Amino acid sequence: MSAAKNKDFSSIPLSVLDLATIREGHTAADAFRNSLKLAQGTEKAGYKRYWFAEHHNMESVASSSPGILIGYIAGGTSSIRVGSGGIMLPNHAPLIIAEQFGTLASLYPNRIDLGLGRAPGTDQVTAMALRRNRMESVHDFPQDVLQLQTLFSAENRTARVRAIPGEGLEVPIWILGSSTDSARLAASLGLPYAFASHFAPTYLHHALQLYREGFLPSESLQAPHTMACVNVIVADTDAKAQKLATSFYNLALGLIRNNRKPLQAPVDSMEGLWTDYEKAAVQQMMAYSFVGSPETVKESLEDFLAQTGVDELMVAAHIYDPAAKLRSYELLAGLQKSGDY
Repeated sequence: MSAAKNKDFSSIPLSVLDLATIREGHTAADAFRNSLKLAQGTEKAGYKRYWFAEHHNMESVASSSPGILIGYIAGGTSSIRVGSGGIMLPNHAPLIIAEQFGTLASLYPNRIDLGLGRAPGTDQVTAMALRRNRMESVHDFPQDVLQLQTLFSAENRTARVRAIPGEGLEVPIWILGSSTDSARLAASLGLPYAFASHFAPTYLHHALQLYREGFLPSESLQAPHTMACVNVIVADTDAKAQKLATSFYNLALGLIRNNRKPLQAPVDSMEGLWTDYEKAAVQQMMAYSFVGSPETVKESLEDFLAQTGVDELMVAAHIYDPAAKLRSYELLAGLQKSGDY
């Protein structure tokens, strides 16, 4: 059995989760340009990874093609690791993903991560449109991961179906999830595990426990390695951060109401914009959200690390103004460099 160990916030790797968010009054092209600027800024600030999440049929999300965006960001940066958080594997043939990420890894050696999820990243109608006549489903996810590993292996060179490029390349695979099923799969395959606690907090602690207890060492990983994604919005004061967070709250409110819109500009207060029930629902969904001044956020994140013992933190920040968004990431990274801000 492997137990969690307390991690020190000052040294834990920080990473970025980007959905290429489309803002009200702006376009997907604007979102992509803002993503590149954010990647360049967070690379300079010392962030380890920059990942895109695959979503479809959402007015606020332009990251429907993570592979293309990964190449765009990797080409505009020099050291930060770039990857998927994640590729929704049931939407794709494993061979296609092996070839795509083999191409990326050939262009940008030792910088590409492949995070895999089993959900469609959209509604069921859109999922059917993505898959067309393919019979694969979420239930085939474990076998699809194994097939992907085989396609990346050097031993596959004698097979009838080969991934070129891709074969023999070191492309780290992560299992992503928001449930205990994903934790068990990651443990059984000896792969690193990333939990989507930024929108699905319920099973975080149970999933981490199952992963650590069931972990089987593999060629790629000898000991459990975990990452949690959380929402973080930092500003110079608690009041400024809370105002910035209203864009995030309205985005979550749209999910609850099934009334999805581009990311809205912040407002002075959410009073009158949501009911008590809706407020409680948003707060439950976004339980692992840390909003405030650097001092406030640091204290809360230290508590989170003490409770979870995760090895890395990935940060999502739904902030309308690109400059304020980069400032939030810089303030968070600054806490590590100075121990205070």
